[in-house]
Parts: sequence; C-alpha cells; structure tokens
Amino acid sequence: MGVSFLTAFTQSPEQLPEKQKGLLKSSLLVGVMTMISRLLGLLRDVVFAVYLGDKPGADAFFVAFKVPQFLRRLFAEGAFSQAFVPVLSEYQTTRSRVEVKRLIDRVAGVLGLVVFLVCFVVVLASPWFTILVAPGFYLGDDPEKYQLTSEMIRITFPYLFLITMTGFAGAVLNTYNQFAVPAFTPVFLNICLIVSAVFVSPYFEQPVMAIAWGVLMAGIIQLLFQMPFLLRLQLMPTPIVDFSHPGVKRIMTLMLPALFGVSVSQLNLMLDTILASFLPTGSVSWLYFSDRISELPLGVFGIAIATVILPNLSRKHAANDPVRFSATVDWALRLVLLISIPATTALLVLALPILKTLFMYGDNFTLFTAQMSAFSLQAYALGLLAFMSIKILATGFYARQDMKTPVAIGVKAMIVNSVLNVVFIFPMHHFWQLGHVGLALATTIA
Repeated sequence: MGVSFLTAFTQSPEQLPEKQKGLLKSSLLVGVMTMISRLLGLLRDVVFAVYLGDKPGADAFFVAFKVPQFLRRLFAEGAFSQAFVPVLSEYQTTRSRVEVKRLIDRVAGVLGLVVFLVCFVVVLASPWFTILVAPGFYLGDDPEKYQLTSEMIRITFPYLFLITMTGFAGAVLNTYNQFAVPAFTPVFLNICLIVSAVFVSPYFEQPVMAIAWGVLMAGIIQLLFQMPFLLRLQLMPTPIVDFSHPGVKRIMTLMLPALFGVSVSQLNLMLDTILASFLPTGSVSWLYFSDRISELPLGVFGIAIATVILPNLSRKHAANDPVRFSATVDWALRLVLLISIPATTALLVLALPILKTLFMYGDNFTLFTAQMSAFSLQAYALGLLAFMSIKILATGFYARQDMKTPVAIGVKAMIVNSVLNVVFIFPMHHFWQLGHVGLALATTIA
C-alpha cells in the first residue's frame, strides 16, 4: 500500500505529502461540520423519542419522512452527485469558465424539471403511494395510521425537490473545494424539526403534523443558505432545460447505471420499511432509532471522507495519474479502518446504555422501546466496517466514471438482502423469527 499502516497514523501533519495534508484538513473540516449536524440530529431524535416514542403517529411520520430521504440519496447525494461531480471536475480541469457555467445552468434545468414532476405526481397520488411504501398500514387494523401517513406524505414530499437542488448546489461547491457549507447545511433540518416538535406541535390537533411542516420549511432554508456561496463563485445557475447539451447527456448516461446502483441500497432500506409495516406497531420506530445511532460514525467519518476524495480522485483520473489515485484510496481506507473498529466495538457493547441515555425521557420512549432498538442497533453495528469501506471503494469507481461495477455488486447484495429478509422474518418455525432485528441483520450481511 506504499505506506505502512502504522506509519500512516503516526506521521505528523508536516510529514504527510502535501496533497494528503490537504485531503486530511478537508476531511476533518467536513467531519467537524457533519459532527455538529449529527449531534443536533441526536438532539432531534431525543425530541422525537420524548414527543413521539414508538406510537402509531411516530411510525406514520417516520415513513413519511424516510421516503423522500431515501429518494434524496438517489437524486441529490447519490446517483446524481456521483455522475455530476466527475463530469464537472473534468470541465473545471479542461474547459473554460464559460463552458462550466453553461453546463451548470443546463444541469440545474434538467434535474429541477425531472424532480419537480416526480414530486407533483406523488403529492397528487399520495394515498396510492402510501399503499406502495407502507402496505401494512393499509391492510392493518389501524386505518388512522394509514390516513395520517398519506396526509404527511403530501407535506413532506416536496422536500425532495428542495433538497435535491440543495444537493446540486453542494456538488458544485464541493468541486470547487468549498466543503464546509454543504456539510453544515443539514444543521438547518435538525433545527427546524426540533423547533416544530417542541414549540409548534402543541398548536396542532395532530402534533406530529407540525413536524411534517418542519421538514418542508427545512428544505426551503437549506436551499436559500447555499445561494450566496454560489453567487460568490459566480456560479449561480440560471436553469435552462436542454437535454441535448453534451455534458448533460454524459451525466445522464453515467447517472442511469449509478441510479440503479445507488437505488439497490435504497431499495433494500425501502423493503425494510415495507416489511416493517407488517410487523408489530413500533417496529418502524425501533429501526429508525437504531439506524440513526449506527449512521453517526458512518456520516461523520465515512461519508465525509468519501465526499472529500470524490472531486480529488476525479481530477487525478482526468489527469491520468493512477499512482496518486491509488495512494488516495489507500489513505482513505486506512482512515476508515482506524475509526470503524472501535466504533463497532462500542456499539455492540454499549447499545442499550447509549439508547437509554440518549432517548429514555418521559413516558413515550420506554425501557422496552430501548431494548428493541438496541437489538437492531447491534445488528447494524456488525456491518459498520463494511458500510464505511463501501463508501470509499464505490467512490473510486465513480471517480473513474465506472458505474457498472458497483451496480453489478449492488444487485447481488439486493438479492441477498431480499432473501434473508424473508428467511428472518417470515419463517416456518417460530424460533427463527427475528422480527425487526432480522431486517437489520439482513442489511448487514448483504
């Protein structure tokens, strides 16, 4: 790997190569910004635990909130970013400033139109869409939960358009090494949801509806926050719908397999939500709380490192520099290994104390809720090293504009996940039935 594992972590910043020092500083900056967001996210989840717990209204909100969040990872940080950033980095390296601006304008127009149409259709057809994403609510014995989910999807789904355009702006900023602003932006989502739950919900007949409106407000604030920084770079887009632009065509060509590849993991998560809707009330909430804790090290470190190295790797690939490309991937993997092993150990050993300490306030988040969430948290924790490593390795393929390899691997993982979901939660013998823990364990194994 060029540098020994031990040496890579005992070097002082002055001893590191200049490029790696820059990557380390950027990763730390993104990590700090993400840590602020994640800590507020934990506070947000504490508020959710106090005000919602694992009651039917909580299950309804988590479905209405998670669905646009899943799709956001396809349209914003996921497939779109993985296709857009390499092309934009190439334009930045080899083309004029005018050509870069022309590309940004046309991508903004095409992406905005497509996502707007998706949101429009889902808002109009929310009752049918709810049946699709949470059929257990529709077929179960609690029609109010189904109705509440449908109403909240109408409110939360336009967030997808707002956060997608926010992600587009963030991709532009990241390409120009402006990492702090996109990393800090999610803070506003957490602030809006906390304010909605604590101060606004008492004024609603259904308090959980206030939090749904908080999601929509957060999308507006996040998008507006990025605009001054684009103006400062003189890259504020003027959206133009032009499917014929060569750069747009290339991004679409790259995005289609990337969309399928990223959608594999999102489909796995969506399948978990669909199956959890058939399980006892609270299952969706237990998975939500455990997933949020397991996402903390993944988001603060794994995603932060992957975000920083994507434009860097894209430029190295465009410059035909495989040696430095490989060295950067090696460096990122060593850093992930250093972080994930102690984090996994901590989550396995301390799952229940962590959940009790963070969320067990008031009457809604009970000891039983904490125990159920701890079981699924331990199942997710077993896969933390794999989840973090995938972020780095997949980024290497995307930077080389190779979307097919991650797709092929992702399809196999989706098949494994689907089969294991059925094996673990719908067994012939009762002693095999793992319920919501089986969903988390299937995701980890896949």
